[in-house]
Amino acid sequence: MARRPATAKRRPLSWVWALGRTLAAVVVGYLLACALLLLAYRVVEPPATTVQLQRVLEAAVAQAPYDLQYHPVPEAGQDPDVRHAAVASEDGRFYTHNGFDFEELRIARETAERTGRPMRGASTITQQLVKNLFLTTHRSVVRKALEVPLTVLAELILSKDRILTLYLDVAEWGPGVFGIDAAARHHYGTTADALTREQAARLVACLPAPLDRRPQDMGRTADRILTRMRQSGW
Repeated sequence: MARRPATAKRRPLSWVWALGRTLAAVVVGYLLACALLLLAYRVVEPPATTVQLQRVLEAAVAQAPYDLQYHPVPEAGQDPDVRHAAVASEDGRFYTHNGFDFEELRIARETAERTGRPMRGASTITQQLVKNLFLTTHRSVVRKALEVPLTVLAELILSKDRILTLYLDVAEWGPGVFGIDAAARHHYGTTADALTREQAARLVACLPAPLDRRPQDMGRTADRILTRMRQSGW
């Protein structure tokens, strides 16, 4: 009986290797492009983000009107209270971790095991920044896998203060509202550098669910944020 050529047996495996090399090249190219953008964002504000593009496309598919408000400002254009409120509420160990808060992850996992509820999110401000800049809001294994190297890159390339500035500039604060300055204008008719302490806390209280929450309804959560700020000496 004639034997099959050896190449016939190896052919399927060669396709797998070719696909793997292609995917690896795409991922490396994507990460390199993101690294170059992060280098640029050290001195310039992002012209747009992937989450903004996601929202525009979602509105187009739904054939719904969508008014995008986006006014990025430098650190000097952000009231110190809103910066302190974001750290107090979103990432209390922001200035001491390297992009991943393993202590918060441990607490979240133990709480989920004790209560039987799904594990709550324990993303840091840096992780939320790269998600907004380069990924989407859709939960998936791929997104979480890409989030890890992107977080490392952001921490290596950007200072902590710049990460916080960019996060406040690109975060979603309501339907079509991106950035703290747009949020201040939209919700309070003022600018990001003129927010009161109470207004800053109420706006930050909306960050975990910006499409569902409104600052005027966030009194209790804002009070807890203000308490944390005082405990941190702010």
